[in-house]
Amino acid sequence: MEKKIFHYMSPLKKILFILADIICITFSMLAAVWVRFGTLEPSLVQKFLIFIPSITPFGLLVFWMLGLYNRTLRFTSLLDAFAIFVAVTGFTAIKVLASFYVTNFAAVKPVLIIDWMQLVMLIGALRIAPRAIINVIEISPLRGWLFSKTSSKTKRVMIIGAGQGGESIAREIKRNMNLPIEAVGFVDDADEKQGQIIHGIKVVGKTEKLDELCKTYEVDEIIIAIPSASGKELRRIVKLCQNTNIRFKTLPGLQDLIAGKLVSLQLKDIAIEDLLRRAPSEINLAEIAAYITGKTLLVTGAGGSIGSEICRQILPFQPEKLLLLGHGENSIYTIHQELLRSPDLGNTVLIPIITDVQDKEKIDYIFNSFRPDIVFHAAAHKHVPMMELNPEESVKNNVCGTFNVADAAHKYHVERFVMISTDKAVNPTSVMGASKRTAEKIVKCFAKRSPTRFVAVRFGNVLGSRGSVIPMFKSQIERGGPITITHPNMIRYFMTIPEASKLVIQAGAYGKGGEVFILDMGEPVKILDLAEDLIRLAGLEVGKDIEIKFTGIRPGEKLYEELLTASEGITATKNKKIFIAKPEEVNEEELMLQVSKLKEAALRANPRDVIEAYKVIVPTFSPNRDMIYNEKRNKHSIEPVDSTPANGAKLRVVN
Repeated sequence: MEKKIFHYMSPLKKILFILADIICITFSMLAAVWVRFGTLEPSLVQKFLIFIPSITPFGLLVFWMLGLYNRTLRFTSLLDAFAIFVAVTGFTAIKVLASFYVTNFAAVKPVLIIDWMQLVMLIGALRIAPRAIINVIEISPLRGWLFSKTSSKTKRVMIIGAGQGGESIAREIKRNMNLPIEAVGFVDDADEKQGQIIHGIKVVGKTEKLDELCKTYEVDEIIIAIPSASGKELRRIVKLCQNTNIRFKTLPGLQDLIAGKLVSLQLKDIAIEDLLRRAPSEINLAEIAAYITGKTLLVTGAGGSIGSEICRQILPFQPEKLLLLGHGENSIYTIHQELLRSPDLGNTVLIPIITDVQDKEKIDYIFNSFRPDIVFHAAAHKHVPMMELNPEESVKNNVCGTFNVADAAHKYHVERFVMISTDKAVNPTSVMGASKRTAEKIVKCFAKRSPTRFVAVRFGNVLGSRGSVIPMFKSQIERGGPITITHPNMIRYFMTIPEASKLVIQAGAYGKGGEVFILDMGEPVKILDLAEDLIRLAGLEVGKDIEIKFTGIRPGEKLYEELLTASEGITATKNKKIFIAKPEEVNEEELMLQVSKLKEAALRANPRDVIEAYKVIVPTFSPNRDMIYNEKRNKHSIEPVDSTPANGAKLRVVN
């Protein structure tokens, strides 16, 4: 059991401290008399001994009212010292008032000033002493006896990172005696930190010697405490940790720290999102609140990965109504129930709506009935292979559905319309990409003739979304492998769903009409590296426990995704992660005629006609469909293909 030498004041301790305060009050007054007069003559002492008992209860009452008997002793802080200063000063003020009635004030005034100074020191020392004693014990050999852990086996941990994150971990381990953890050392790559001692724990070396250090100090667990580390740096550290064959955990990243999610010793196992760690996005809450608070918002595809997260991010800004529109009843029910339980709900009215964006009459009815002020259009078919097999469905949902929602937004005077697009719309090789590029063009047409601010936001893959590689890889690992990758050189941009949703909402505040906003996706990630990281995080070895199998590039896929066409340039916005693509001229009359032919081809369910119609609308569309109807499509070769982005477009957005 822990020996609680000093902790919160129990009733007995309160009584002891009251008695100690009485002694301090008496001693301070007599000492002040001696300092002032240089003697303790019986006549002087008698005068003040009569004064002290009459005034002391008032002092104890002041101390009690200011909480001096309800404060923890183990964690005494500057705030406690300030409370002591205020309490003693208040008590002295009462003495000053009382002295007018009981004696000659002029003679007593110097005594009271000296008494005040001495009493501040005595009462302060009485309460600060336990903290000082504990600090000495914690770095001494006595600590193991006085503050024994509750567990019979104390876990020995090595902390990587001797910065603010590591200091927080060390302080928490020292403070919380209930944790069966003992920090045996810090590891940090900074030369100036070598040999430093933090909370009694020494920086024992650099990460390159992690394996050796863990053996020397008999480490049971490693804690990675570098929340500011980039994904690349964290992947390097994780590999070093894996070489030790010791369990390791990490602090949340800066995103979580800024959101206030680091409470006490909140450690977690490494997740793939940590290895792709990105710098936190700067979000202007005031700008978002200005256009969302008190408004009626409609989110299409509200049950999907992006749509549901947009709803979560919107809710704290307290819209008057939030319309959750989606085709799948289960997904809409799920997000509706989740938001109903959210502490951010406030007075917002949630309205779940089951319908399909292809139903023009129902969409018109919804807009007429609820009159939304802002629309986030996230409803779309996004799965590339599925749209290659069913191109007519991409037309019905992504093109016609977007037209229906945009037309209703224009007709019923919506303030802002934000469409979720994709990097696959740039120089598309897939039907899905071509459909989203067509949808972008439709939005631009409405923007030219409508007071509604129509904009599109283009970004790449999001971690954990339905159909993304991460859930698929995890499922394959659980089954024992193999992990299937289409090509060893496949590269993609990745962003977390919350970050993408926040930036989409922020972009909505910047839109004036007709812009295509582009989110800076950071550095592209090799899918093969992603798969290998996931295997290692599962505690397995690549090739030995889980194999990686290359299946060949699927129809509609390309090795690299792009965020800009060759003809598009970018301009910056107030947010360094949001850019605006150079405006693209679109002839509305011509586009509507082309879309009409596309729709006719879709209604005939003729894939070839649909593809040809897409080529007319999106001249850069280069379909890769020669394998779709090949009976041996699961045995494609993976001959090298041109890995240069089409038209020489940039791979990443730069300022």
